[in-house]
Amino acid sequence: MTGGAGRPAGLPTVLSDAVPDLTATVPAGAVAPDFELPSAAGPPVRLTQFRGRSAVLLVFFPFAFSATCTAELDDIRDHLESFPPDQVQLLAVSVDTKYTLRMFAKWRGYRFPLLSDFWPHGAVAQSFGVFEPVQGMALRGTFLIDKAGVVRFVEVNAAGDVRDQDGWRAAVAGLPEG
Repeated sequence: MTGGAGRPAGLPTVLSDAVPDLTATVPAGAVAPDFELPSAAGPPVRLTQFRGRSAVLLVFFPFAFSATCTAELDDIRDHLESFPPDQVQLLAVSVDTKYTLRMFAKWRGYRFPLLSDFWPHGAVAQSFGVFEPVQGMALRGTFLIDKAGVVRFVEVNAAGDVRDQDGWRAAVAGLPEG
């Protein structure tokens, strides 16, 4: 049996047919899964290296150089003052290679770490429940993780839906000082 255009039945015909199971998303109140990923510039970054030192705003984005992702990361870059000094570390993650991310960061002037979840492909996005397997990309997932490693804020948007920048900003502002 075949689906549309002679493809095997059961394969999605458009992205909207492939809805990831967001019930697998790491919820607020859970301990964030640890990971280590290659950085676009510098040594690999491990989530637990920030434990006890700073909260982490973990921002998953589908692809470098795409219009929406570029606009979102530009907005974050342009509002870094939203991050209390030495209180919150921003980490941006996509399934692009570290070499692609290095060129993207250079082109846009990003001074925050861009991390490559390229191989095993999307493994960290999968562990946070924000991997879209049909197109092989991360969804727009935003997680605020406190100094103890506990997720305090979660927002997940589909690939075509722009992230609400005010949501995470309010969550960062609500972090206890010190």
